[in-house]
Amino acid sequence: MLSSIFAAFSPSSEPVEGAQQRPPRYAGDDTTPTTHREILGWYAYGIAAEVFAVCGVGSFLPLTLEQLAREHGTLQTSHLPCWGAGAPTNGTQTDEQCMVGVMGVQVTTSSFAMYTFSLAVLIQALTLISFSALADYESNRKTLLLSFGFIGSATSMLFVLIAPSMYIIGSILVVIGVTCLGSSFVVLNSFLPVLVANDPSIQEQQGRRGEEMSSLHRDHNTETDEWNTWDDADSLDGMDPMGHGIPSGEEGLKSKDQSSAPELQLSTKISSKGIGLGYFAAVFVQIISILLLVVLSKTKLSETSATLPMRFVLLLVGIWWCAFTFVSRRWLRTRPGPHLDTSSSPGASKWRVWLRLVGFAWKSLWQTVKLAVKLREVIIFLVAWFLLSDAMATVSGTAILFARTELQMSTVAVALLSITVTLSGMTGAFLWPHVSRRFSLKPNHTILVCIAMFEIIPLYGMLAYIPFVNNWGVIGLQKPWEIFPLGIIHGLVSGGLASYCRSFFGLLIPPGNEAAFYALYAATDKGSSFIGPAVVGVLIDATGQVRSGFFFIAVIIVLPMPLVWMVNADKGRREALAMGDVLEKSHSGPAEDAQEAEGLLAREQ
Repeated sequence: MLSSIFAAFSPSSEPVEGAQQRPPRYAGDDTTPTTHREILGWYAYGIAAEVFAVCGVGSFLPLTLEQLAREHGTLQTSHLPCWGAGAPTNGTQTDEQCMVGVMGVQVTTSSFAMYTFSLAVLIQALTLISFSALADYESNRKTLLLSFGFIGSATSMLFVLIAPSMYIIGSILVVIGVTCLGSSFVVLNSFLPVLVANDPSIQEQQGRRGEEMSSLHRDHNTETDEWNTWDDADSLDGMDPMGHGIPSGEEGLKSKDQSSAPELQLSTKISSKGIGLGYFAAVFVQIISILLLVVLSKTKLSETSATLPMRFVLLLVGIWWCAFTFVSRRWLRTRPGPHLDTSSSPGASKWRVWLRLVGFAWKSLWQTVKLAVKLREVIIFLVAWFLLSDAMATVSGTAILFARTELQMSTVAVALLSITVTLSGMTGAFLWPHVSRRFSLKPNHTILVCIAMFEIIPLYGMLAYIPFVNNWGVIGLQKPWEIFPLGIIHGLVSGGLASYCRSFFGLLIPPGNEAAFYALYAATDKGSSFIGPAVVGVLIDATGQVRSGFFFIAVIIVLPMPLVWMVNADKGRREALAMGDVLEKSHSGPAEDAQEAEGLLAREQ
């Protein structure tokens, strides 16, 4: 099935014949035109890791963690086992919370899973800060991507060995796996602007910068060099927000919608297709997982432990992640960045070099923050993303646990829900670009529409708190079937937000600073995403109901809307190009200045 998808792209390992190459910006810069095969290598890692994100993090990991803790836990009042021999009937079990000890503290099994994922995204944020900024330099970009991929896939496969008594070790594996997943996506994102910048079609379109904006949508035959324009700050007056020539003055800038910029079109196309293919792969593996669950349920494995079938599914997911990471290893070019002086320390121990690199990454992040502060549109968007990403992470984890604990849905039913969400996400990834073009929506307006739809989910769940609705026994997520329409909304919205937020932020990044700014983007994401699950975990412990988390979710979803509305993409791109020009000139300064800056993406105040 997936082989037919790859074949449709007609991969080629050779550079496009006659394609224009831009001049290198530094020693060792790989300016080879982007090939179909290289883009397939970029897609391959999304196909690899998205399966773990959807089937693992989005489905079976929360269920497995909760069930592992449940099989080792006791009921809050009677102190009887929650599962297995000595456990009460299901009717009695639903009246009492199942408790488990974590570092001497008794928590519910549902909140245990929420706290684990909260800790995972916090550790993930610290990890990506420490390592991901290094991807801009030397061959670190590909090395980090592969390292995170192989380590993360190993943690998923190791779950097959985790027994209920080892539920704490299972929690640690989740932390490592989620950390590797998020960090690898940050590095993967940093490849996207590089692939777009070296795409032959983009290089050809640079030759049209002296023509009218409408000529950018016709076939391009001339070749020129985009990068020479960066040597002249005055040339920015004649560029559109993506750096292409347009009629000078504000009329020229307003004559076309931002969405017409060729880099944005190509970036959004690749990003949307990558997310869509990842979702497609996740559906494929999820179907196999359901078949595997059905087969294993007919054996004696499920009698030994209810988690064993799910742990075998996680083994399958880990094998898939590892296998397609090998495809990326083979097809994706290294695309090395500038030389990093701090990486060569003759006579120093490996630990000392490693500590210097980690210190460099944190210093680089701080310098990136200092740059971002000067870019107003970047700051506004990052604050909005801080809130929005927290809401998205919280909804996903809460929905899975709600379906399992309060709606009493089976593992297979939850897997079917995951397929519903994933198919909707795949549809959303491909659909939103067409919707945006059809209604002439700017990227931030598309994001706003997605957020408004996202708010439907918690509001619907809160309807059950209305007495007469609650008496109906239906509406407000009181029946299992009600969660499936909301799953469709969740998928459609997530597909649009994931694609557009990633591409929209790419517009605001100064050229040459992609990995550093995407590290800041992901640090903002994960720096907030541990808050929501932790808050919901506290609410679950306090109320004994997962539903209480909907109140918090409803608030944090609407908070970023006015901020997204305020972002001016045209102005943000102009500021980014101007900043990139200044940074490029500063990099060509005296050697002692470069050494003092340690290759950081900063300029002196």
